[in-house]
Amino acid sequence: MVSPLKARDGSVLVEVRVKPRARKSAVLGVREGVLEVAVAAPPVEGAANEELIRTLAAHFDLGRRAVRLVAGASSRHKRVALDGVGLPDIQAVLERIG
Repeated sequence: MVSPLKARDGSVLVEVRVKPRARKSAVLGVREGVLEVAVAAPPVEGAANEELIRTLAAHFDLGRRAVRLVAGASSRHKRVALDGVGLPDIQAVLERIG
């Protein structure tokens, strides 16, 4: 399995594929080398990006300010930085969801 994670400059970068307008927001797992995340919000006026940040912060037990959108603001394929956490910690959380 290809990992969607990279450690860089004190952050963990995560490659994410967003599925907007889902029934509920949830981290679905790693598929094809990216982390799939369903968000309940529509992709309008940044609502899906905000919901993505909330969902990832809750899933990885981080504050919302520790989750930053680095690339792909208007795309379903995004790069997100998780600040103040180590790569092994994030890998451990992802392994629990399969």
